[in-house]
Amino acid sequence: MIAANANIIAFAVARIGDTLLVTPALRALRTACPEGRLTVCAHPRRMAVLEHLPFIDLLKPASRTRHALGRLRPGARFDWGFAWGEDRAIVRYALHVAERVIAFESGDPALDRRLHCVVERPRHPEHAVLERLRLPRAVGVDTTDLALAYRVTPGEAASACARVRSLFAAAPLPLVALQPKSFPTKSYRDWPQASFEALAQRILARHPRCGIVILGDAEAKPIGNAFATRFPGRVKSLAGALDLRESAAVLAAADLYVGVDTGPTHLAGALGVPMVALYHCRHRGRLLAPLQHPALEVIEHPAADTACSEESAMGCIDIETVWQAVERRLSQRLGVPA
Repeated sequence: MIAANANIIAFAVARIGDTLLVTPALRALRTACPEGRLTVCAHPRRMAVLEHLPFIDLLKPASRTRHALGRLRPGARFDWGFAWGEDRAIVRYALHVAERVIAFESGDPALDRRLHCVVERPRHPEHAVLERLRLPRAVGVDTTDLALAYRVTPGEAASACARVRSLFAAAPLPLVALQPKSFPTKSYRDWPQASFEALAQRILARHPRCGIVILGDAEAKPIGNAFATRFPGRVKSLAGALDLRESAAVLAAADLYVGVDTGPTHLAGALGVPMVALYHCRHRGRLLAPLQHPALEVIEHPAADTACSEESAMGCIDIETVWQAVERRLSQRLGVPA
């Protein structure tokens, strides 16, 4: 239904993880119009996630709070508009600039009637990537490529390698990146600091040349500093010291990533880094973990869905389970017996 030369605008105004989860749908749209053009509007603080992706022709800022959508050229019109999320103002803006708009049902009948196609949200749990693909699928665009997308530039990769070299006395082998914290409003997804420390101790004992970097924003700095103090010279903290793209470049240089369910975990998934990801029972890995990832271990909270709440402690994930997953990934990466 979409012409090969279609001019498309897509709105993906969300957090880091949710922005990455829409990349398979964006790639599918651009593939469907090889002679066309794809403009993507993203949150100003998350646009960096989508920079340098070959299937995006133009990237524009769009704020969910002020709806400060980047100015389009005068008289700009698009053949198709795709709007993810639940922000009705974004959908109205899409209707202003696009001939036909595809969006999820909003609950506002007057607004939904203006859409070219109203897409029903899944009635049963569905992987987040597949849910986002519902919009292009509604107009006949589909894909079998469900991998998340992110692109590290050669310059960023070189800078990350130089940064890692500056942290350690000798080149670490392996280099392990840990992400111990999610964001404050969903801190119940965090694995206990003591568990992460016990895991780090096992990794360092098993791999004498290993170096560990702690990633995260300013909220993770106390944890990062505590790790660095407990394991001097072996663990270095970059929490709060890097911007999004710098953190991603360090991630891309790692031999293994271990983290809780948060933005950098989606980044590691998009980069294809060997990874062990820990998921709370309210946010299952089977619905959020990267698809078609070549070296992924998903650790699910053991509580049943029916017994799960925010009070279900992540400490119920035992250290031995995580350690065994880490050893499998590192052994495969390093080509040594587990």
